[in-house]
Amino acid sequence: MSLQDQIDQMRKEIRTDGYGMSIGEWISLYENKEIDIHPEFQRFFRWSLSQKSDLIESILLGIPIPPIFVSQRKDGVWDVVDGLQRLSTIYQFVGVLKDESTNNINPLVLQKTKYLSDLEGKKWNDLDDTRGSLTAEQRLIIKRSKINVSIILRESDDIAKYELFQRLNTGGSALTPQEVRNCILVMVKPEFYKWLRELADNENFQESISLSDKNIIEQYDLELALRFIIFSNLKIEEYDRSRDVGEYLTSKMIELAEGEVFDYDFTLKQFEATFDLLARSTASNSFRRYTDNKFKGGFLLSPFEVVAYGLGYNYPDLPSEEHVVKNVKQLYTNKTYNKWSGSGARANTRVPNLMALGRKLFSK
Repeated sequence: MSLQDQIDQMRKEIRTDGYGMSIGEWISLYENKEIDIHPEFQRFFRWSLSQKSDLIESILLGIPIPPIFVSQRKDGVWDVVDGLQRLSTIYQFVGVLKDESTNNINPLVLQKTKYLSDLEGKKWNDLDDTRGSLTAEQRLIIKRSKINVSIILRESDDIAKYELFQRLNTGGSALTPQEVRNCILVMVKPEFYKWLRELADNENFQESISLSDKNIIEQYDLELALRFIIFSNLKIEEYDRSRDVGEYLTSKMIELAEGEVFDYDFTLKQFEATFDLLARSTASNSFRRYTDNKFKGGFLLSPFEVVAYGLGYNYPDLPSEEHVVKNVKQLYTNKTYNKWSGSGARANTRVPNLMALGRKLFSK
């Protein structure tokens, strides 16, 4: 296939439309439930008060705002693909933003900005404090200001839409790969996301991985839970070594969420049994390096790929606690482990080799 053929094919897969819309129209869309900004996403986007105030300043000064990307669903409702934080800021400022439980979020109170120091303490429209509010003229400036919309039409391929979401969501406070996956998962099947979140909240799992606060905030525990689900149940020969591990995780996640054959009950029992065993044997040392007769440092991914995947694969025929302790401690002197866990090993070759090692080490 020539380059032009590839270009023509991909242009067919991603169909778009676009035009300018006033902020007043954006507000009406939200109030009429004609646009879905996915309030579940809010936890993944971390704009500061300063960033929010700067956006309102830009609108008042007539500085162009980047376009909002949306995808059009079969029911005609728009899903926000890129621009959630911009829209959320506007909706919060005018006092219409709601949380996941459809409760009103407290309206935004601005702080001073680089060019408009008098924005300090300003609200949209406080009837009890008109001096602390924007004037009617200033509110009209905002409502009549335009933000372009780029619409990914419903004929577009779903995977193309998710890939576009990944490419676009790099501005502001950049999302981690798992935070992007979480947002995609909410768009694909919110029930699967909630199930995965509950899985990752398992006390034994949290004790076993013992992540830093930063890792937890960035949703790394969900990534580890997702990795466990996928790689514990994957036939090694089916693993695509030509793909980046992160891309592979995302595509398999979408496949599982959209599929009809995923066994939630089995996977839940597999997950709980694995991390219950680890909590009773190596606990918070499960994925820390063992050297000089003691465990050192923090969480390491490579032992997780051996121990967790290996135990999950062998469920329900799990080994004894003594077997787990012995093999976890001996792992760091294992020649195969050291060959594939070193800094020179690429992730797409490390993963299948450590999967195979774990399945062997943690079988009865």
